[in-house]
Amino acid sequence: MTGKLDYQWHLRKVMATRGMFSTTDLGPLLAERGIDLSSSQTYRLVVERPERLSLKTLMALLDILGCTMEDLIEPVAARPARGKTAASSGSTENGPATGVGDFRPKRARVVPPEE
Repeated sequence: MTGKLDYQWHLRKVMATRGMFSTTDLGPLLAERGIDLSSSQTYRLVVERPERLSLKTLMALLDILGCTMEDLIEPVAARPARGKTAASSGSTENGPATGVGDFRPKRARVVPPEE
C-alpha cells in the first residue's frame, strides 16, 4: 500500500540562494511574465505553503529563479493524523509537544472599581 504524500515548499530558500531577500523583489519579475499578484498574494506565495498554484505561476517562478521543480517542491511522507488524546495530553509520539507550555499568562480578574 502506498503511503500518503505531502510536500515542502522551498521558494523562500531558493530566492535567498539567488540573492532575493525581499518578497517585493518578486512582484515586478512576475508581472514581466504576465502574472499579476498583489503584494499580499506575493508575500503569502513566498512565506506560506500554497495549497493551489497555477501552472503559469509555477513556470514563471522556475524561469525567474532558474531552478527546477524539484528545487521548489520537495515531496515528503505525510505525518500520521494525531488523535485528540495526543493533542490534549501535551505530547506526541516524538516527545513533548512544542507550544507555549508553561508560558501561558495568568487569567485576569476583572473587579468593579471601588467608590
